[in-house]
Amino acid sequence: MELGAQIRRLRNERGWNQEEFAEKAYVSRQTVSNWENQKCYPDVHSLLILSDLFGVSLDELVKGDVEDMKQEISRDSISEYNRWANIYAVMFILAILLPYPLAKFFSWWGIVGWAVFMAVTLGVAFKVEGLKKKNDIQTYREIVAFTEGKTLDDLEKMREEAKRSYQKILLAVGSAVLAGAVMFAMHLLLG
Repeated sequence: MELGAQIRRLRNERGWNQEEFAEKAYVSRQTVSNWENQKCYPDVHSLLILSDLFGVSLDELVKGDVEDMKQEISRDSISEYNRWANIYAVMFILAILLPYPLAKFFSWWGIVGWAVFMAVTLGVAFKVEGLKKKNDIQTYREIVAFTEGKTLDDLEKMREEAKRSYQKILLAVGSAVLAGAVMFAMHLLLG
């Protein structure tokens, strides 16, 4: 948000007209108008007075509503992550369920089709991993906190980072066991 718009918003929130605000800020009404219309900017001394009048930090006054912008970015990131994670989940389930029926009913063409599908699934998996890295989320707890719009404190974050390596190994082994069990069940059902 631009500084002039920020000053106007904060002034209006407090119910002050330009004249009242100018008196409180020790400037003329024309100066307030110039600030709000981006014709000029407050000097450092005026910024300190404005910060005190509005009860906001200089950072928030100059940069705008930082928390709202962070929340908007976070909402967009959560939405994007959830969308790709859902796509990946469906593709992963299909990747486990499809190989045996495709091979049984379509022979080599089924295997080729499954290989192409796996390549696309791998691309989606890389996209999901990229989003996890971008948002610094890896463990289940971090992902759940992220999708709920929360963050872990520094100590919890360090504990979760220590878990990452063995959780990835367990996830890979678990996925392999699950895939093997599904293949065996498919063989019994369709064999």
